[in-house]
Amino acid sequence: MTAEGPRRAETPVGIDELLERVREDLDRVEADAAHEAARAGEALLVDIRYAALRERDGLIPGALVVERNELEWRLDPQGSHRAPEATSHALRVVIVCNEGYASSLAAVSLRQLGLHRATDLVGGFQAWRAADLPVASQTSGQSSGCGSGQASGQTS
Repeated sequence: MTAEGPRRAETPVGIDELLERVREDLDRVEADAAHEAARAGEALLVDIRYAALRERDGLIPGALVVERNELEWRLDPQGSHRAPEATSHALRVVIVCNEGYASSLAAVSLRQLGLHRATDLVGGFQAWRAADLPVASQTSGQSSGCGSGQASGQTS
């Protein structure tokens, strides 16, 4: 309730319309551009896929693995549970989900925390793999814990 009376609820929108709205403010990146930005040290790739997908399809070498339910806690530069890579609100973060849908919503959530350069990968991991970019096996010594490490095997 407000001083004027009960609040009016906004008209509900479907997920397709919500995605369209949130993507208007994102500078989404294609797989090749994300790969180049990560290689040049200009962006942090963050894989939010759940463990079963990482085990099935593999990992992007060097990407920080943080499952979706921990994302905001791990990437908030002011947070007590932040990953060491979460150094600044100016950090360019590229969120990677399986097909590029959940990552858009996750990027917007990070922007609400002040990570104004957060965006996502168009087409997600499947687009990365289709572009024939590097993929490492989950079983090659990489961490598989929920938000517990990078694809390179380093823990955070």
